Amino acid sequence: MRICRVFLVMLMGCAALLFGQSSVTGGTGSSVASSQEREGCHVSALPNVNQLALLRWYGANVVTIFMIGGRPNGIAFDGQNMWVVGGPANSVSKIRANDGALLGTFPVGNIPGYAAFDGENIWVTNFLDNTVSKLRAADGANLGTFPTGKFPWVIAFDGSSIWVVDILDNAVSKLRPSDGATLGIFPAGPNPIGIAFDGNNIWVANQGGTGDTVTELRASDGALLGAFTVGKNPVGVTFDGTSIWVANSNSNTITRLRPSDGRVTGTFAVGSSPQFIAFDGTNLWVTNLGSNNVTKLRDCDGAVLGTFPTGDAPVGIAFDGANVWTANNLGGSASKL
Repeated sequence: MRICRVFLVMLMGCAALLFGQSSVTGGTGSSVASSQEREGCHVSALPNVNQLALLRWYGANVVTIFMIGGRPNGIAFDGQNMWVVGGPANSVSKIRANDGALLGTFPVGNIPGYAAFDGENIWVTNFLDNTVSKLRAADGANLGTFPTGKFPWVIAFDGSSIWVVDILDNAVSKLRPSDGATLGIFPAGPNPIGIAFDGNNIWVANQGGTGDTVTELRASDGALLGAFTVGKNPVGVTFDGTSIWVANSNSNTITRLRPSDGRVTGTFAVGSSPQFIAFDGTNLWVTNLGSNNVTKLRDCDGAVLGTFPTGDAPVGIAFDGANVWTANNLGGSASKL
């Protein structure tokens, strides 16, 4: 499905999937390592402290699926609960992380996409309304709806501002969390999709034109710092504290880049049609929409540690401190691994 079909297909199901499956070619120049650079792995054999507290000594060998309906896209963690976007339709579901209990379902806009947590509130993009909704995490109260650019999709928080990719504007919007005011609109690449913050800068995955790139913007003022070629049809972006990782949906790979200069330091095979990436403090987890599973890779060297089933068409992914969760677009569910 090519990106141009966005303009023709506006149905709920298609909007949920099309931005992870477009096919584009070409790209801009970047500094690419001649071989996969790897540093020594110094990985503790123990789980993290939250996993220890829960006596979770095992890997992702058990998958629990919670049915919520709709066509879920994004998923976010607020420190206690998971927020699943698009299940049911035009709403977000709040699920207690420790047992999967449904705590509430809250209406948002038309075809909600993804969510971010700002420390107090959940922000949700509304694809067809060209808005974001702000919900109080404590009780789901709607605190406001604020304009964005055209076709807002993935969203991120940088510690002080909300950032939204505006697909049809080839730009990102920067919003003030206190009142939703637009602080700036900054050019990204063609058809931006994914977005992440590295502590200083914003990284945006671009699917359209002659792209297959990620754009780096300075968070303080939106200044363009560079554009770097990755794999085909990049979707999700994440930061692990050292490197930027990008899921390349049409290459069935993820790319690792050095934030200081955008140099590609490795490309690693995953499953079919990878979408988004979560970091658990030691490992990376990648949703594979085409193979209905997630790939777990060791962060330090990209070694594959396992592949685990989810629901149908996993897209969004988040880590709650002990478990990994996915939003399953065709299953109307969320999976806890």
